[in-house]
Amino acid sequence: MIKTGKYLSILVICLLAFRHANAQSYPDLQELKGFSIKAYYSAGNAERAKIIVARCERTINYVKTLVGFTPTVSVFILNPEHWKKYASFPVYGMPHYPDNERLFIASEDNAFWKSFIPPIDQLSPEMATRVKNSYKTADGKLSMMAFFDLLALHELGHAFHQQGGLTMQRLWMQELFCNIMLHTYIAEKEPANLPALETFPEMVVAGGTTGYQYTTLAGFEKIYDKMDPKNYGWYQCRLHVAGKHIYNAGGPNAFIKLWNGLKEHKEQMTDEQFASFLNKNVDRELGKVQTDW
Repeated sequence: MIKTGKYLSILVICLLAFRHANAQSYPDLQELKGFSIKAYYSAGNAERAKIIVARCERTINYVKTLVGFTPTVSVFILNPEHWKKYASFPVYGMPHYPDNERLFIASEDNAFWKSFIPPIDQLSPEMATRVKNSYKTADGKLSMMAFFDLLALHELGHAFHQQGGLTMQRLWMQELFCNIMLHTYIAEKEPANLPALETFPEMVVAGGTTGYQYTTLAGFEKIYDKMDPKNYGWYQCRLHVAGKHIYNAGGPNAFIKLWNGLKEHKEQMTDEQFASFLNKNVDRELGKVQTDW
């Protein structure tokens, strides 16, 4: 089994960081014009900022066609110096959405992204080929930039459910919701990027559950922000894979039904009630996440 714990630990420490920041002005950043989203970037990164903001805008506009809601988001594309000043996570490179509006994304490749590339010689020939094809950069090297750029759209998912007034019922549903939204957008609008989205999580899940103290959804709910980072990372990868299966079974309609169901049902449900709700009102494949986990 490939030892991905080191990489997952770094990732999850960032994912579980405290989400809070005060309103600030940004006199040393450039403001990106021409988009419906407010956006700021470190000087010298205008072209990358345009690519990132355009994708965020396309995602928001697409999801709006599904659910009729648009969140307010400000996007920041920062170099390491500005990251230290403005971002909430200490590790440069982790996209995050800390305060119900701002989304931070790294402007350049970095050691954090590269640290997630496993030793190629420890992978199966098939997985080694997938990793090389999915994460090769223009200069022929490997980096997880492609995965983390897409992970920023997962963070947009939190903007949708937080600002949209959804009752998420479970912490695992909160994360799965974002993954379903992310996978739906990529599959529908950027299918060429599916390998970059799918390869890393599938590699982790294929490694099995040996060494993880918690593997049930009940365990996820109980220890959510106190869990061993490696263990939490396994859950996140498992939920990424589940998002793929849910989209493949129900297409965009699965996400639409989930949105409507979570928005309309405000009462807190028991596990039995929630399983029945998901199966009857949303999608059986989504229901299986709880009943067949």
